[in-house]
Amino acid sequence: MLSEIKRENITLRGNRIELSQVQIQDATDRYLSWLNDAEVNKFLETRWISQTLETVISHIEKVGSSPTELLLKIVVVDERTHIGNIKIGPIDVNNKSAELSYLIGDRSFWGQGYATEAICLCVDYCFETLGLYKIQAGCFETNIGSQKALLKSGFELEGRLRKRILAIDGSREDHLWFGRINERQ
Repeated sequence: MLSEIKRENITLRGNRIELSQVQIQDATDRYLSWLNDAEVNKFLETRWISQTLETVISHIEKVGSSPTELLLKIVVVDERTHIGNIKIGPIDVNNKSAELSYLIGDRSFWGQGYATEAICLCVDYCFETLGLYKIQAGCFETNIGSQKALLKSGFELEGRLRKRILAIDGSREDHLWFGRINERQ
């Protein structure tokens, strides 16, 4: 599984984007600004804490050393611009499943299909290279963009955890869970 992969050599190429492992040098002020932007982070667990370059670096190091997680940066090839991240994991080795989480941090790239392309690249990698059977991803019920990206990537809505999430404004909303099964296994 991931612990056996030479992580620094992982590069997944799509039509418009390229995914590769996030490195410490990717922890820039621009990256940090995404995590502290109320509009960008309103659907992220990081919304509860003000982020610093130190917390970003710590997260990159933690995930980078994990045998069950892989953090990839999403780069628009034509512009060589880092616009967000996608994470595989944690991986459940015994059940051959994993979770996906992602963010397009640069708002000027929202709604253009970059998250969908990144999700598809990661799903293919998980199924073909890692041999996983199932991928899951969750999102807030009000995160319509994430729902659309998952559905376009072949995921199906599998569950709704009623009023599980506390939004910044104090309201509660459902947490939706989507899944995709490797039909080739």
